[in-house]
Amino acid sequence: MIDTEGTQLFHSTMPFTEKLGIEVLEHGPKLVRSRIAWDESLCTLGGVLHGGVLMSLADATGAVCAFLNLPEGKQGTTTVESKTNFLRAVRSGYAVASATPLHTGRSFIVVETEIHDEAGKLVGKVTQTQAVL
Repeated sequence: MIDTEGTQLFHSTMPFTEKLGIEVLEHGPKLVRSRIAWDESLCTLGGVLHGGVLMSLADATGAVCAFLNLPEGKQGTTTVESKTNFLRAVRSGYAVASATPLHTGRSFIVVETEIHDEAGKLVGKVTQTQAVL
């Protein structure tokens, strides 16, 4: 089921996510989940969902997770570091990203995001550091 409020949050704060067609499934401080549908226009040769698309999905999902964990009085975050490991290709269906906070400090928030395919197989793992603004 689509989380309409979460999808609006993504699209209003990061218009690029609307262009990509990212939909939010769940959003809260402990877990943010979103997905993107496989589409030929987002692929490399061989019908593989482009790694940059998967990284964009993970970055946006992690950014919202960090935003929802901001210390009181802070207004936003920005990605200062991101590490991605790709483990398998997505050739159909959806890629689903799930982001959880690893560290929520006053200056930095570290988020881990796992990307799975529709069958639940791990596609990639992303760790990112967000500076608190």
